[in-house]
Amino acid sequence: MAEEEQTEESAPKKKKSSNMLMIIIIVVLVLIIIIGTVVAVLLMGSDEEAVTNNAPQAQEKRVDNQKTRRSASSSSLSDRKLSDIGVLYPLDTFTVNLKSDAGRRYLKATMSLELDSPELSHELDSKAPVLRDRIIRILSSKTLEEISSKKGKQKVSEQIMDILNSMITDGQIKGIYFTEFVIQ
Repeated sequence: MAEEEQTEESAPKKKKSSNMLMIIIIVVLVLIIIIGTVVAVLLMGSDEEAVTNNAPQAQEKRVDNQKTRRSASSSSLSDRKLSDIGVLYPLDTFTVNLKSDAGRRYLKATMSLELDSPELSHELDSKAPVLRDRIIRILSSKTLEEISSKKGKQKVSEQIMDILNSMITDGQIKGIYFTEFVIQ
Protein backbone atom coordinates (compact mmCIF):
# COMPACT_ATOMS: atom_id res chain seq x y z
CA MET A 1 0.00 0.00 0.00
CA ALA A 2 2.83 2.37 0.78
CA GLU A 3 4.27 1.70 -2.65
CA GLU A 4 0.97 2.56 -4.33
CA GLU A 5 0.87 5.93 -2.52
CA GLN A 6 4.44 6.73 -3.62
CA THR A 7 3.69 6.08 -7.32
CA GLU A 8 0.55 8.20 -7.09
CA GLU A 9 2.54 11.08 -5.54
CA SER A 10 5.37 10.84 -8.11
CA ALA A 11 2.95 11.03 -11.04
CA PRO A 12 1.66 14.50 -10.07
CA LYS A 13 5.27 15.67 -9.48
CA LYS A 14 6.22 14.60 -13.02
CA LYS A 15 3.19 16.41 -14.41
CA LYS A 16 4.03 19.52 -12.36
CA SER A 17 7.67 19.51 -13.52
CA SER A 18 6.73 18.99 -17.19
CA ASN A 19 4.10 21.77 -16.93
CA MET A 20 6.66 24.05 -15.28
CA LEU A 21 9.21 23.29 -18.02
CA MET A 22 6.61 24.07 -20.69
CA ILE A 23 5.78 27.40 -19.00
CA ILE A 24 9.47 28.34 -18.84
CA ILE A 25 9.94 27.53 -22.54
CA ILE A 26 6.91 29.62 -23.49
CA VAL A 27 8.10 32.57 -21.37
CA VAL A 28 11.57 32.45 -22.94
CA LEU A 29 10.09 32.34 -26.46
CA VAL A 30 7.81 35.31 -25.69
CA LEU A 31 10.78 37.29 -24.35
CA ILE A 32 12.81 36.54 -27.48
CA ILE A 33 9.94 37.72 -29.67
CA ILE A 34 9.55 40.92 -27.64
CA ILE A 35 13.28 41.66 -27.74
CA GLY A 36 13.37 41.00 -31.49
CA THR A 37 10.44 43.36 -32.02
CA VAL A 38 12.08 46.11 -29.96
CA VAL A 39 15.33 45.78 -31.89
CA ALA A 40 13.46 45.85 -35.22
CA VAL A 41 11.53 48.97 -34.21
CA LEU A 42 14.71 50.73 -33.10
CA LEU A 43 16.50 49.88 -36.34
CA MET A 44 13.54 50.84 -38.52
CA GLY A 45 12.69 53.91 -36.44
CA SER A 46 15.43 56.00 -38.04
CA ASP A 47 14.15 54.99 -41.49
CA GLU A 48 10.72 56.55 -40.93
CA GLU A 49 12.17 59.82 -42.21
CA ALA A 50 13.49 57.99 -45.23
CA VAL A 51 10.10 56.45 -45.94
CA THR A 52 8.39 59.83 -45.86
CA ASN A 53 11.12 61.35 -48.04
CA ASN A 54 11.36 58.38 -50.42
CA ALA A 55 8.43 59.37 -52.62
CA PRO A 56 10.10 62.52 -54.00
CA GLN A 57 13.45 60.75 -54.23
CA ALA A 58 12.00 57.80 -56.11
CA GLN A 59 10.43 60.18 -58.59
CA GLU A 60 13.73 62.05 -58.90
CA LYS A 61 15.60 58.78 -59.52
CA ARG A 62 13.18 57.89 -62.31
CA VAL A 63 13.61 61.30 -63.93
CA ASP A 64 17.41 61.07 -63.66
CA ASN A 65 17.53 57.57 -65.13
CA GLN A 66 15.18 58.42 -68.00
CA LYS A 67 17.55 61.12 -69.23
CA THR A 68 20.72 59.47 -70.43
CA ARG A 69 22.70 62.65 -70.37
CA ARG A 70 21.99 65.39 -67.89
CA SER A 71 23.77 68.67 -67.86
CA ALA A 72 24.40 69.80 -64.33
CA SER A 73 26.54 72.86 -64.84
CA SER A 74 25.03 76.10 -66.10
CA SER A 75 21.72 76.61 -67.85
CA SER A 76 23.59 77.60 -71.02
CA LEU A 77 24.86 74.03 -71.33
CA SER A 78 21.34 72.65 -71.48
CA ASP A 79 20.42 75.11 -74.26
CA ARG A 80 23.30 74.05 -76.50
CA LYS A 81 22.82 71.86 -79.54
CA LEU A 82 24.37 68.41 -79.70
CA SER A 83 26.60 69.49 -82.56
CA ASP A 84 28.11 72.23 -80.35
CA ILE A 85 29.25 69.80 -77.66
CA GLY A 86 32.98 69.12 -77.70
CA VAL A 87 34.99 66.00 -76.94
CA LEU A 88 33.55 64.00 -74.04
CA TYR A 89 35.82 62.29 -71.54
CA PRO A 90 33.91 59.62 -69.57
CA LEU A 91 34.83 58.99 -65.95
CA ASP A 92 34.30 55.81 -63.96
CA THR A 93 31.36 55.55 -61.57
CA PHE A 94 31.69 57.30 -58.22
CA THR A 95 30.03 55.72 -55.18
CA VAL A 96 30.34 57.84 -52.04
CA ASN A 97 28.67 58.16 -48.67
CA LEU A 98 26.84 61.42 -48.31
CA LYS A 99 27.49 63.64 -45.33
CA SER A 100 24.74 62.91 -42.78
CA ASP A 101 24.14 62.19 -39.12
CA ALA A 102 23.06 58.59 -39.69
CA GLY A 103 25.57 57.87 -42.46
CA ARG A 104 23.07 55.72 -44.32
CA ARG A 105 22.81 57.66 -47.57
CA TYR A 106 25.06 57.23 -50.55
CA LEU A 107 25.42 58.67 -54.01
CA LYS A 108 26.26 56.74 -57.13
CA ALA A 109 27.19 59.06 -59.98
CA THR A 110 28.72 58.63 -63.39
CA MET A 111 29.77 61.67 -65.35
CA SER A 112 31.47 62.77 -68.52
CA LEU A 113 33.62 65.85 -68.88
CA GLU A 114 33.33 68.06 -71.94
CA LEU A 115 36.81 69.07 -73.07
CA ASP A 116 37.74 72.04 -75.21
CA SER A 117 40.41 70.02 -77.07
CA PRO A 118 41.19 66.33 -77.61
CA GLU A 119 44.76 66.85 -76.31
CA LEU A 120 43.40 67.46 -72.84
CA SER A 121 42.37 63.81 -72.55
CA HIS A 122 46.05 62.77 -72.33
CA GLU A 123 46.60 65.07 -69.36
CA LEU A 124 43.41 63.79 -67.70
CA ASP A 125 44.59 60.19 -68.21
CA SER A 126 47.87 60.93 -66.46
CA LYS A 127 46.17 62.76 -63.56
CA ALA A 128 43.16 60.41 -63.23
CA PRO A 129 43.80 59.31 -59.60
CA VAL A 130 44.16 62.90 -58.42
CA LEU A 131 41.06 63.99 -60.31
CA ARG A 132 39.02 61.09 -58.88
CA ASP A 133 40.23 61.98 -55.38
CA ARG A 134 39.11 65.60 -55.74
CA ILE A 135 35.72 64.60 -57.13
CA ILE A 136 35.20 62.04 -54.35
CA ARG A 137 36.06 64.64 -51.72
CA ILE A 138 33.59 67.12 -53.20
CA LEU A 139 30.76 64.60 -53.55
CA SER A 140 31.23 63.10 -50.08
CA SER A 141 31.16 66.54 -48.47
CA LYS A 142 27.59 67.14 -49.67
CA THR A 143 24.38 66.37 -47.82
CA LEU A 144 21.24 64.88 -49.31
CA GLU A 145 19.53 68.26 -49.21
CA GLU A 146 22.41 69.95 -51.06
CA ILE A 147 22.35 67.65 -54.08
CA SER A 148 18.68 66.69 -54.31
CA SER A 149 17.58 69.76 -56.24
CA LYS A 150 18.49 70.83 -59.75
CA LYS A 151 20.29 73.90 -58.41
CA GLY A 152 22.24 71.70 -56.01
CA LYS A 153 23.42 69.47 -58.84
CA GLN A 154 24.42 72.54 -60.86
CA LYS A 155 26.35 73.92 -57.91
CA VAL A 156 28.19 70.61 -57.41
CA SER A 157 29.10 70.35 -61.08
CA GLU A 158 30.34 73.95 -61.12
CA GLN A 159 32.43 73.25 -58.03
CA ILE A 160 33.91 70.12 -59.63
CA MET A 161 34.57 72.03 -62.86
CA ASP A 162 36.33 74.88 -61.00
CA ILE A 163 38.57 72.49 -59.05
CA LEU A 164 39.48 70.41 -62.10
CA ASN A 165 40.15 73.47 -64.28
CA SER A 166 42.51 74.83 -61.64
CA MET A 167 44.50 71.57 -61.78
CA ILE A 168 44.91 71.14 -65.54
CA THR A 169 47.22 73.06 -67.86
CA ASP A 170 46.59 71.76 -71.42
CA GLY A 171 43.07 73.13 -71.83
CA GLN A 172 39.81 73.60 -70.06
CA ILE A 173 36.75 71.59 -69.05
CA LYS A 174 33.71 73.27 -70.59
CA GLY A 175 30.99 71.21 -68.97
CA ILE A 176 30.06 68.22 -66.83
CA TYR A 177 27.30 65.82 -67.83
CA PHE A 178 25.87 63.34 -65.35
CA THR A 179 25.00 60.07 -67.07
CA GLU A 180 23.90 58.43 -63.82
CA PHE A 181 22.88 60.08 -60.57
CA VAL A 182 21.30 57.83 -57.94
CA ILE A 183 20.79 58.75 -54.29
CA GLN A 184 19.91 56.02 -51.87
